[in-house]
Amino acid sequence: MLNWLKSLNGKRRKSKGKGKSSASPTATPATSRDAHVISRAEHGISRNHIDKHALKVLYRLHKAGYHACLVGGAVRDLLLGIEPKDFDVATDATPEQVNKLFRNCRLIGRRFRLAHIHFGKQIIEVATFRADHDLSQSGQQDESGRIVRDNVFGELADDVWRRDFTVNALYYDIADFSVIDFVGGFDDVKARRLSLIGDVETRYREDPVRMLRAVRFAAKLDFEIEEHCSEPIFELGHLLQDIPPARLYEEALKLFHSGNAVKSFDLLLEYDLLQYLFPEAATALDQDEVFKRMLLTAMENTDMRISKDLRVTPAFLFAALLWRPVDDETRRIMQTGMPHSVAIQKAATRVLSRQSASISIPKRFTTVMRDIWGMQSRFHYRGGKRAIGVLEHKKFRAAYDFLCIRAQVGEVADNTDLEADCQWWTDIQKHDTDEQRRMLLNAPTKKSSRRRRRRRKPAANKAADKAADS
Repeated sequence: MLNWLKSLNGKRRKSKGKGKSSASPTATPATSRDAHVISRAEHGISRNHIDKHALKVLYRLHKAGYHACLVGGAVRDLLLGIEPKDFDVATDATPEQVNKLFRNCRLIGRRFRLAHIHFGKQIIEVATFRADHDLSQSGQQDESGRIVRDNVFGELADDVWRRDFTVNALYYDIADFSVIDFVGGFDDVKARRLSLIGDVETRYREDPVRMLRAVRFAAKLDFEIEEHCSEPIFELGHLLQDIPPARLYEEALKLFHSGNAVKSFDLLLEYDLLQYLFPEAATALDQDEVFKRMLLTAMENTDMRISKDLRVTPAFLFAALLWRPVDDETRRIMQTGMPHSVAIQKAATRVLSRQSASISIPKRFTTVMRDIWGMQSRFHYRGGKRAIGVLEHKKFRAAYDFLCIRAQVGEVADNTDLEADCQWWTDIQKHDTDEQRRMLLNAPTKKSSRRRRRRRKPAANKAADKAADS
């Protein structure tokens, strides 16, 4: 009898000398256990396209007597002809049993107890089949319905109902190379549509981040979100305010650094979700079309760089998203008489502090963001040591790209021709280092129009001078 059928019938398979799985024998699925099994000839997934380390994990679990399947996004992407970035494994072995099979295994997590199997820098994540919270063990939800702990082990027929989207609930069984489908995910992949499993509102309340995942998958895969799954987002988006800022930071990275930043941004605006990630940027967008063009241009630039395997940093897009709030705050501070160089750093501190309530951006990136913002007012230097300092600044390239995007979208800056500044610094980079320094040192510098004030002598010095005169 096939391994998957044994699992569906609720039979516990003994490991070879490892004991029995601790999944609850009283577990019952939320709905029908009937599965559609797609044979190797029907689905077309080849093991040649599956990572060798993932195959090693699958085969070792299988040989030890456990049920082991490749699951989730990897199966979905393989069906779509996309090379998966991550390979996750689901099994009826408990985390402790997995740990005994692999010396390179580390157990992590409290909310979700997982096994991470390390192959150098690569990690294959192994999760035990999970069941409903009310069946046994330690499942727990808070008052809003959000899952705060989830270590209720079950079997494959239970596990499928705990996953979010149908296209992420497909299991590639290493025992016979079939794909097991309980929820119509195989058809949804072919139709390029996203649909949640179970009651939509309940699933969003269990984990509000699923709303962001819906946006991300729709952008990444060019899928359509089913209407019954998209409509509740407008009413439940506020639940994202209860998600820890550190977790939302990780989700923002996935949204904007997966090569589909423009599509993700458009969908965030369409479903009114940007306000829960970058509230001040969302407010500014309602009043500033130039700012919107700037963000879209910055995201197009990021998508282009990712498509060419060029280096990108989260600091650049985050600096763009918060530029208008920082610029406006700088102007308000300067009205008190504070110079621009000081005002923009004080403005950056205030905006970043407010932003941290939604998304906590690591200091290693906020430092770069401050450099990008602070250098914008220094690009009008055309000669002398100040201009050389700009050119030799370690974040010159990021700040220069930022300047040119501002110029490209037609932003207007006080007493500054952004387009001329962008062109001048573009031209200077066409020369070698020695020629650049010669040109900058010989270029005329603008003299300050302010009159120099005579330095007042301290009172003690005045008294001494008076005594000397007498």
